[in-house]
Amino acid sequence: MNFRTVINIDPSPHKITYSDKVMFIGSCFAAYMGERMKISKMPVMINPAGTVYNPVSVLNTLDSVISGKIISQADLFNYDGTWLSFFHYTDFTSDDPETLKNKINDQTLSAMDFLGKSGFLFITFGTARIYRWKKSGIIVSNCHKIPDSQFETELITVTDIVSQWDGFLDRLAAFNPNLKVVFTISPVRHWKDGAHGNQVSKSVLFLAVEELLKHKIKAQYFPAYEFLIDDLRDYRFYGDDMLHPSASAVDYIWEKFTDSYLDPSTVTLQNEILKITKACNHRFITDSLSRRKVFAEKILKQITEIQKRNNTIDFTTEIEYFRKLAEK
Repeated sequence: MNFRTVINIDPSPHKITYSDKVMFIGSCFAAYMGERMKISKMPVMINPAGTVYNPVSVLNTLDSVISGKIISQADLFNYDGTWLSFFHYTDFTSDDPETLKNKINDQTLSAMDFLGKSGFLFITFGTARIYRWKKSGIIVSNCHKIPDSQFETELITVTDIVSQWDGFLDRLAAFNPNLKVVFTISPVRHWKDGAHGNQVSKSVLFLAVEELLKHKIKAQYFPAYEFLIDDLRDYRFYGDDMLHPSASAVDYIWEKFTDSYLDPSTVTLQNEILKITKACNHRFITDSLSRRKVFAEKILKQITEIQKRNNTIDFTTEIEYFRKLAEK
């Protein structure tokens, strides 16, 4: 008997290799997948403006990226002595407006260059609920812990999402004709909306994405939500907050992601690289300098062999670490 509703998906016709730049954008679940690629030294960029949750904020971020939007101090807001941007995460704050402005502009231009050369863009929607700053009516990406009284919230409609994204996908295709777009819905529950509110919000996102998959760019869908909610479906696969997926759940979904989007040769190379990066944390049970030297020289040889096959992978940190270890 089968006691689980196992979900199987077809392999993607488009495979990610170490030659492909990949951008992840959206809710924190985008970071989960992106970080897995990052630690194995795949060319990836995750949320260039910080974590964004709703479709409007995701679009605003991408719009700024493909247009190379340069901001001025007038685009920033000062709250209790801290300068911030309502279109960026809390990492983008500073006591100095010039410093913040330069940081944002540099990141935008870097993201523009990266996305223009990317092969894949993974978009994760987390909620259909948006927050408007009452003073201007803009939809913010982050409230920066400013009192709720300064914002009003609403649930955007399927029509709103589709009408905005439909035209933007055309612009995205014109910006980078080779870009493959993949949508996904975050399995992280937005409990602030309540149980019913969260379900309504996710439903809006599902219906909107279903319509966007009909667009001529032929975007794909990766069922991250379904893997956690329908396949795993157990509280042991959640973190302590009972909202975010546990490490084992992320491992499981990453495995499914790998099966679909990475070919066997890429996975093999990825595993080789992970062994090297993990070796930097290796703890010796002996003080033998000769044994450390042998270990370091072995890893350096492995790095050389990998770089012969792929010279785009940056092992600068690892090479420096193991060379020092070998010289001791």
